[in-house]
Amino acid sequence: MDDEGSSLAAPTIFILMALLEFVPRYLEHQIRNGGTTSAEEIKIRAEIKQLLKEASSLTQPSTFAQAAKLRRTAAAKEKELTKYQEQQMLLRKSAYDPYMKYVTPALTCLLLVVWFWNYPVAAISKELVQPLGYMLSFKSGGSSEAKVMVGILPWLVLCYRVNKFLCRKVNM
Repeated sequence: MDDEGSSLAAPTIFILMALLEFVPRYLEHQIRNGGTTSAEEIKIRAEIKQLLKEASSLTQPSTFAQAAKLRRTAAAKEKELTKYQEQQMLLRKSAYDPYMKYVTPALTCLLLVVWFWNYPVAAISKELVQPLGYMLSFKSGGSSEAKVMVGILPWLVLCYRVNKFLCRKVNM
């Protein structure tokens, strides 16, 4: 590979690995927190609130039966809301396959390893990585006088660890 292509390879691989880390976490977060509230759910909640408000306004002994009926209706609406929320949760879960959280990054890493196996991903000054230069140049063609060529495997490990750290800091 030429110097221009390898200079773009390292940031491109880092961004790709970051996307593979953040997107599944974001989707899981959306599934866990329910995503957005639909118009149907808002409508049912408003009906429940109105029924309970009417029931609380009927405080006389002569209107006790009517208030109890309104409370039962509100309880039935709450069950309907719960059932609707469960259906929505199942729809969201079926849209996102959790196994793809592991399969897609694994296949992407395998493709990157095959693509960059004998080529350097980046070049770093020898002074910056003095004791670890040999480990970073694993299967990348070695090093020159002033620079260490970084191989794909060490770069993927570094990207993976940095992205895990960033995800923990963002609390996703």
